[in-house]
Amino acid sequence: MTIRILVPVKRVVDANVRVRVSASGAIDTTGLKMSLNPFDECAVEQALQLREAGVAAQVTVVTCGQSTSQDVLRTALAMGADDAALIDTGAASARLDSLAVARLLRAYMATSDFGLVLCGKQAIDNDIGGVAAMLAALLGWPQALNASALSAHGAHWRVTCGDDGGTSTWELDGPSVVSADLRLVEPRRVTLPSIVKAKQKPLVTIDGGSLGVDLTPGTTIDELRNPPVREAGIKVANTAGLLDALAAQHLFNNLGART
Repeated sequence: MTIRILVPVKRVVDANVRVRVSASGAIDTTGLKMSLNPFDECAVEQALQLREAGVAAQVTVVTCGQSTSQDVLRTALAMGADDAALIDTGAASARLDSLAVARLLRAYMATSDFGLVLCGKQAIDNDIGGVAAMLAALLGWPQALNASALSAHGAHWRVTCGDDGGTSTWELDGPSVVSADLRLVEPRRVTLPSIVKAKQKPLVTIDGGSLGVDLTPGTTIDELRNPPVREAGIKVANTAGLLDALAAQHLFNNLGART
């Protein structure tokens, strides 16, 4: 089968950057390095490998946000994606939740024929991981989440997924939604020549308002705060001292143990 693959991606604070909550109670990204979400990067790589194997004919990347999000689209294009689309949601970008993004993606997909949606299992900024499942539900497509292996078998997709019991292998029939774990594949490095070539590839901007999607968030953030400062550790002389220190913290109370 030769299909088009859609890879939704997100612009996040670089994984190596430490963020802090500002005095206003929000994370200030001014001056911070922004990057392509690592899980989405794995999804892009897997899509490219499927195209190179002759399974897919085209790889399209899409993101929801403002014009600044074009940088992660250019990164995906430099990796080898064929074209890209930015769904410009303007001022609403800061409060988009998973359901709103899934609805935008479904509306965008109505304009083209895709046979597979490959996305990261979660974004490293909010760790919700709800877009893939919500999009599959809206489309009525089968889904496989947290994929660590993916291959095409005729008209089926064979996907190995991680779950609480270890791993499980599923066969999905027809157009499907798959979310990528970091174990799925190792992303290729972006070279300077590929970055230059990426500037010539198609990147369209779509007005999010034209898609007719209600962007009112269904979830709200009540509070953001930095984690408490870790207290200094203590040294104990022997095992008895260790047991006394643990007992003083009442660590076993919830387990029904007596000290």
